[in-house]
Order: sequence, then structure tokens, then C-alpha cells
Amino acid sequence: MKRELLLRRWGLALVAAVALAGAGLAGAAPAAAKTFRWANAGDTNSMDPYGRNETFLLQFNANIYESLLRRNRDLKLEPSLAVKWGQMSPTRWFFDLRPGVTFHDGTPFTADDVVFSFGRATHVNSGIISYFPSVKAAVKVSDLRVEFETRYPDPLLDQKFAQFMIMSKAWCEKNNATVPADLRKNEESYASRNANGTGPFMLKERKAGEKTILVPNPKWWDKPEHNLTEVVFAVVANPATRVAALKAGDIDRMYEVPPQETEGLRRDANVKVIEGPETRVVYLGFDHYRDELPDSNIKGKNPLKDKRVREIIYRLIDVDLIRRTVMRGQSYPTALMVAPGINGYVKELDKRPAPLKPEEARKMLAAAGYPDGLEFSLDCPNDRYVNDEKICQAVVSMLAKAGIKVNLLAQTRLKFFAKIALQTANPVPNIDMYMLGWSPSSTYDVHNVFEQLIECYDLERRKGQTNNGRYCNPRFDALADKVEQEVDPARRNAMIREATAIYLADYAYIPLHQQAIIWAARKNIDLVQMADNYFPLRFVKVK
Repeated sequence: MKRELLLRRWGLALVAAVALAGAGLAGAAPAAAKTFRWANAGDTNSMDPYGRNETFLLQFNANIYESLLRRNRDLKLEPSLAVKWGQMSPTRWFFDLRPGVTFHDGTPFTADDVVFSFGRATHVNSGIISYFPSVKAAVKVSDLRVEFETRYPDPLLDQKFAQFMIMSKAWCEKNNATVPADLRKNEESYASRNANGTGPFMLKERKAGEKTILVPNPKWWDKPEHNLTEVVFAVVANPATRVAALKAGDIDRMYEVPPQETEGLRRDANVKVIEGPETRVVYLGFDHYRDELPDSNIKGKNPLKDKRVREIIYRLIDVDLIRRTVMRGQSYPTALMVAPGINGYVKELDKRPAPLKPEEARKMLAAAGYPDGLEFSLDCPNDRYVNDEKICQAVVSMLAKAGIKVNLLAQTRLKFFAKIALQTANPVPNIDMYMLGWSPSSTYDVHNVFEQLIECYDLERRKGQTNNGRYCNPRFDALADKVEQEVDPARRNAMIREATAIYLADYAYIPLHQQAIIWAARKNIDLVQMADNYFPLRFVKVK
């Protein structure tokens, strides 16, 4: 009763009732039941593992679906649905599949499923279409062997297979889900709300935007390390509600802890805070493509195509102030689009240019042709990254001091990603400036960032698939393509350094910070925090 009164006092009773009690979380489950309950601000948006190339969706679905290879606690590759793999030649790879594996519906797993899944994953609607630009064909050799032919040598190909989740060909055909639904258009298919993988957990119930319930797969091929009998995931948008629920024991773990709540949780004897640096970099991007911005007061030209204007905006944003005030010290400012720990991080280039005072910025704006300042919009999510909307509000305030008026549009991740996504029907998103975050978790190599975010958008080559602002520098692309194929470390590192210097000199993006991973859980929960912010339920134990 006291807990209910407390929630009412905070104005949270209705949210808590819907998100927690509706998900079967109204009270702590008996310890013997080993039910694990956790919450996040936003939903996974789809059960389709090819729905979107976005960490939360991928990491959630990776508990249901499995890849040919997987990563251990230290992010090293290990066998999963493939027991052996290697190169037959510089452009040919083989994968020997694990025998005796079945999907959740009992269908045997074979090479047919791998070849089918590859075709589905590289469909134009797929969120992970850009993973395999080097692959020319997937070929079934036998029921337990698949070979991949590449257009050119790709020394990182096996790393990419750790996020390529395998679907059942028979199940997709039976349920008319052979093609991914396009989340950018808010489309759905049977695979959007249903699932049939080979992984350690099976989908029991799905209510989009509210809750998702998983149960263990009793026929999983691997030996379970967890002791769970049920997993209940609830969407709880309000951070205070999530904190109150964790303290009360209504949930066992919250995925993201707002920095302002961290110290209070540390003082709770029944709660532990788990934190560490994440491989993700949160950044701001520009519209480099249009001749006129959609939401600007400047007509007839796009001021963000002018490198001078991009430099002014970059240097007006005080990332150290954001770290101290918005992030409460829980971020790591960076000048690069990759974080330390990622292969290809160039430490000596991780230096931001000198900050600008407002009066200096006004003079530079006048010299660039904008003596009266300028106005445009900034699109941000409000439930995806830690304090995402608050960071954008801080940016708006910093730019306003120099006569740059920025109109902020913050919205849920579902609406935000649908708006800013590149797609064949609308290859130029309706945005001026935007926030995103990126972790190169498919390879943990800088080339993933080069290929996905910085290379010129090219659907046929599957390059620049998350280059939402359409930045394009052919000199950078030529280097990035060489980096993709180079096997000599010294030559490769030299090319990486040169390519990094190019995008920095262009002010192509505004890297803000490496985000800290901050989770909180009840003291009786054992779990593993991965540096890529993945959350494998197979490592969770309730004591």
C-alpha cells in the first residue's frame, strides 16, 4: 500500500499499473520461480531480426535467434550454429553447421535456412542489408555446409556473421514472411510479432509497446548457464517509474539508468549499479545533400553544405559541459566516430578543435554569408540514448548564444528512426540536423563506421546505409574500400589514419561522446554486462 501511495505521489500510478501489473509484475515472484523481470524506456519495435540495424532490437532478438558465430563475455568469436569455419581462398569461405539443431517449432536447422536467411537479410527492406556488400553468393554444399563467395577479399567477413541471425525457411514461407517488413514505413508482417529461432529463449507473448514474455527453449543445443523459467520485459517510459519499480522489487533490472538517478540507486542496499564504457559514440549529423534545408529560414541554399558553417556549429558545442551537467560525468567526450577499444581508433587524432566564443562565432557566420544568423531544425530521439533529449536541449541552448536558432523535435525511437532512415522510396530523409549513436558491433573495427556512416550512400554497393545526411567524399571512399580489403596491418593503419583525417577536416559529423553503460539490478541478480550493450539472457541467474 505504501508503494502504491508513493507512486501516486509521483504521478506514476497509471504508468506503473499498465507497464508492470499488466506484465505480471505487480509483486515480486517467489524466488523458486526464477522469473526475471526487466524494463527499458523503449520497446524492441519488432521481433524480426532484420527489422532494423539498431542495438536494442538486435540484442533483444539475439536471445531468440542465433547466428552462425557468437561472441563470448570478452566479445571474442566462438562457434554457435556453425562449429567450424574458414577460408578456402581469399574470396571463398566455408561454414560447417551444427548437427541436430532444431527451431522452436521443431523444424530441423539446415543449410537451406542459412541460404534463405542470407537472401532475406540482403533484401532491400532489411535493416541489415549493408552487412554483406562483399558477398556475391551463398551456396548450399550439403545440409550441414554453406559456402560464401565474395566479390573481393574481405578479412572481416567472419566477424559480420556474429550478428546475422538465422530464420527458418519453412516457417517464413508458411507465414508469408519471406521478405522483411520495412520498419521505415511502419510495415508489419507475421515475423514482426511472432518468432521462431533456435536460441536459448522462445517467445511466449508479445504486446508491442507494453510487454514481451520469453521462456527457456527446452531443446536448446547448448548447456544453459542461466536458471530462468520466465523472462518478462516491460516498456516503462518514465525513468522515475523504472527506478521506483526496481527499488520496490517489482522489476529485477533496468536497462538504462539516467545519470541523475545513479547515486540514489547506489545508496539502496538491495540494488547494485553496473557500469563501464560502451563501444557506442553518440553524434550529430548534418544534411549534406539538399540544396535547401526543409526547415530553415535560409531559402535557395543549404548552409549546412558549407564547411565553414559546420565548423562553427561543431566548435560551439561544449562536450565537456554536457559531460559535467547533462551526463553527470558519465560520458567520455571524443572527436572521433569510434571509441577507444575499437580496431582502427587513432588516439593522436582524438583532439577537438578550440571552442568558439559566441562573438567569435557571429563574426565567422557573417563571413560565411549569414550576418543575421540562421535557423534550422534538430531531430532527436527521446527514449533511445542516455539523456538524449536533454543533450539536444543543451546543444540548442549553446547554438542560440551565437545567433543560430535550432528548433528541436524530440520523439520516440519508433517515429524518429522511421523519419530519418534512408530508403529507396525516399533516399533523402526530411531532416536538417539529427542525433544518432553508433557502435561497430558487427566487426568492432573502424571500417564498419567508414562503410555504414561515412561512405557515400550507394544502395547497389550497400555503402553508406546509415549515412542519413548523405555526406560524400570520393577520396574518403577510395581509402575506405582499400581498408576493407587490406590484410597488411601497417598499410591498413596508415590508410585508416588518412581517412580519419579527411572526415575530421570536413567536419562531416559532430562526435559528442562515448556513452557509458549504466545498468542497475537487484542484488540477487547475476548478469554479464557486455561492452557493446548487448544483454545475453543466457548468462542471467536469479539467486
